[in-house]
Amino acid sequence: MQSDPRREIVFDTETTGLDPTTGDRMVEIGCVEMIGRVPTGATFHAYYNPERDMPAEAERVHGLSSAFLSTKPLFRESVQELLEFLGDSPLVAHNAGFDFGFLNAELALIGLPPIGMERMIDTVAIARKRHPGAKNSLDALCTRYGIDRSHRVKHGALLDAELLAQVYIELTGGRQIGLELAAEVSTITVARGIAPAAGRPRREPRPHAPTPAELARHREFVAGIENAIWAR
Repeated sequence: MQSDPRREIVFDTETTGLDPTTGDRMVEIGCVEMIGRVPTGATFHAYYNPERDMPAEAERVHGLSSAFLSTKPLFRESVQELLEFLGDSPLVAHNAGFDFGFLNAELALIGLPPIGMERMIDTVAIARKRHPGAKNSLDALCTRYGIDRSHRVKHGALLDAELLAQVYIELTGGRQIGLELAAEVSTITVARGIAPAAGRPRREPRPHAPTPAELARHREFVAGIENAIWAR
């Protein structure tokens, strides 16, 4: 069955370092499903045993220790659940080349084909076009768009994916879309005669027809216009 063409997956990864070609591994992934730029509430989250030590500098970033990860499944043991969640949808990530690099490196290690780069949507690239010369880290974009990140003490893949989903909505005009929908709902409400929200007084329609005196003044005004185009 073909997936909804409006479906996108926003995702983030945590790793043991910066370069999968030198032995660094992916240790966490978090994914958020969106349809039509609206989060559906469906998510995917998993930790993986990297089968190697966790460098201290990486642990300071995400707080995932070797001891904690040693009890988690290997990537190859649960990869199908991840691939089923991703489906064939576009994948949104911040500095997406990094996350795609690690995800495809893990797939290569177990002999599975890579995820095509044509599915990649990089929010860093979008942010640079929208805000040239400005800071475009996830933290900076959350601040710019007023997105609460007070609960983000350390990096976490699912938490960062949830924050990025909000940023992505803002980067792609989400608030304007929301305003349009609100206006449409308001119009439908009026057309259907639905009662106003509680606490708001209902006002009777105000008359807009001109009075006889106003009509007379208008005729007098129009008659005094010299060289009027409608009189030619």
